[in-house]
Amino acid sequence: MRVAYQGESGAFSEAGAIEYFGPEITTLAQESFDRVFQAVNSQQCEAGFIPIENSRAGSIHQNYDLLAENELYITGEYYLRVRHCLIALPGTKITEIRRVISHPQALNQCRNSIKEFEIATSEPVYDTAGAVKLMASAKDTTVAAIASRRAAELYGMEILAEGIEDDPSNYTRFLVIKRQPVVVEKNAKTTLVFSLSNQPGALFKALSTFALRDIDLTKIESRPLVEKPWDYLFYIDLAGTIENPVVMRALENLREYATMLRVLGSYPRHILSAS
Repeated sequence: MRVAYQGESGAFSEAGAIEYFGPEITTLAQESFDRVFQAVNSQQCEAGFIPIENSRAGSIHQNYDLLAENELYITGEYYLRVRHCLIALPGTKITEIRRVISHPQALNQCRNSIKEFEIATSEPVYDTAGAVKLMASAKDTTVAAIASRRAAELYGMEILAEGIEDDPSNYTRFLVIKRQPVVVEKNAKTTLVFSLSNQPGALFKALSTFALRDIDLTKIESRPLVEKPWDYLFYIDLAGTIENPVVMRALENLREYATMLRVLGSYPRHILSAS
């Protein structure tokens, strides 16, 4: 199976895809999230693996927008434990570092550690593993990168500190996207997107279709509706599958209020182990 992800080889997205699908897959690096969706749409890849939110830094809004813009389906989710490393050229000391580069999300997740290391400047780049690649090419001992252990090993760099994320329970939630939906009957999650008329009580009425049926909503996210200032798309994750008659009735009820409603997919729910 070919799986598209955003970033360079050694990115956390690639690591998550390998953990989810297994080491036998072929991973295809893409320079942007748009290209990940294009790779799946064009049948270059059977699946895409995209981050959607981080337990500390929050949602990745661009991917919410891309889910609405593309006719693809969510078929799975995966929580990846993210352990960040401070990486530099071999022989470098932490006291030499004046600038650290990484993806904006990684920099945000390591803000306290960056201060503790007394690194003067943080510079965002396109990818964590890409930061290591850039640093290795520059051969500047005053520059460090924040990325995974695997990225350091791939580029022959040295790890100065490991586990530098501010939150010891730092997870990123990834979604699997494919051209066709999957059927799942239990231990499922469903993601949907809808819009509403801008009227008093509209959102309350929409959410009540789930509350009155004791359907657990695990997440709600709003995004601006293109070309309609101050109107919004609402994304909801709920516990259950559209195969469930109770969920089906809730969606039928929601259609009475929604100006647009689309189910992005029902898929197996990833349950983190106690360890």
